[in-house]
Amino acid sequence: MGKGKIVVTGGAGYIGSHTCVELINAGYTPVIIDNFSNSEKFVIDKLETLTNSKIILEEGDCNDIDFLRFAFNNNTEIQGVIHFAAFKAVGESSSNPLKYYENNLLSTVNLLKIMDEENIRNLVFSSSCTVYGQPDVLPVTEESPIKPAESPYGRTKQICEDILSDFVRASNNFRFISLRYFNPIGAHPSGLIGELPLGTPNNLVPYITQTAAGLREQLTIFGDDYNTPDGTCIRDYIHVVDLSKAHIAALNKMVMSNNLIQKEIYNIGTGKGYSVMEVVTTFEKATNQKLNYTIGNRRSGDVEKVFADVTKAQHELNWKTERSLEQSLTDAWNWQQNISNIVNN
Repeated sequence: MGKGKIVVTGGAGYIGSHTCVELINAGYTPVIIDNFSNSEKFVIDKLETLTNSKIILEEGDCNDIDFLRFAFNNNTEIQGVIHFAAFKAVGESSSNPLKYYENNLLSTVNLLKIMDEENIRNLVFSSSCTVYGQPDVLPVTEESPIKPAESPYGRTKQICEDILSDFVRASNNFRFISLRYFNPIGAHPSGLIGELPLGTPNNLVPYITQTAAGLREQLTIFGDDYNTPDGTCIRDYIHVVDLSKAHIAALNKMVMSNNLIQKEIYNIGTGKGYSVMEVVTTFEKATNQKLNYTIGNRRSGDVEKVFADVTKAQHELNWKTERSLEQSLTDAWNWQQNISNIVNN
């Protein structure tokens, strides 16, 4: 017998689609809410092929509260919600901050209103390590101070966590787990789903794979004068399948164990930092592809270095990463090679 339905906002996106696979593997039934502003409709077909399941899709925008109410009313036995739907490009948020504040905050407020109306009390929130700003001490723990965000995107995640905390204080039965992601990379080992940015990629790995595939003339590394061993920024890169499984662990803690804690926060990363240059050289070695890259100026909104302490998630969620940087980059490259066939079929 299934465990009930889980609404997944942004479920056709990169992390959302991989999480839907893991939800089905764990016995849940995902209900995808997506407006396809940053995803493709063929992802739904690929999910059905991958899981041998019929995918429930409610197409629309979380900023439209009437649509959102309809989508929830159209489905029974909803056990919880995973909220991915948000704009997420750090650079774009710095050049167009109002777009990010309007979309990311309003969608979250609307979602909470509908959950309150429907008496749905379990939420897993897609947060980000950007809430920490540039930490004074590494690795980052969940108790690290929340410093001024380096980008409007990071600030929206801080504000959304504040909104959730305030909502918890006003509610006796609502509870949420905020997962602060570090840097998701890679793709499903099947090659059927992966990161598919519309237009120019904002994240490092899809830009690497598109450059290796000849779709981009060269990769620009933003800055080599940071206070790091090779001068390039350091991040904690986590395979998207490992990240997706953290959502299942969080849901199980709330839904299956009848967890009574109203507010919990977990870092989701590998616990190890790699520089941009290390990622480039590891990709070249793992895939036997030579990259054409150049060094550019620093990019607005980028922090120098950040990586996670994941002890809390390992102990309390009984979760840990299993996939290496090499496997992540290999899976990303396999996905890149499959994209043209997938898009055209």
